Amino acid sequence: MTNNESLEAFPIHELLVELEGEMTHLGVWADRPPAPDAFLSQQPFAYDTMSLPEWMQFIFLPKMHELIESESPLPSRCGIAPMAEEFFKTSTVDISRLLMILNAIDACLGGLAEN
Repeated sequence: MTNNESLEAFPIHELLVELEGEMTHLGVWADRPPAPDAFLSQQPFAYDTMSLPEWMQFIFLPKMHELIESESPLPSRCGIAPMAEEFFKTSTVDISRLLMILNAIDACLGGLAEN
């Protein structure tokens, strides 16, 4: 997939693979998971125990892959792109591709709810 290619037409699985690749490219893909107690958070996006990239890598992506593999219903809303915008707002890293992928994931999941 090229940087200029629209992502909205891609299936959710391909978008998740794109997300993993972009996180690696940006250097926010962790080598190790957070401490086990970080997974006990009851807050949205586990914001009290993990960074957003950690949440995406260790909670969101595995859960989405699990749902896809088991052919279970996917969430009807996500809203992850605005969280990423907020998280990276002071970063000097170019997150435009990351936001494009996350917006496509948000749109894809929202579109599933409309069907």
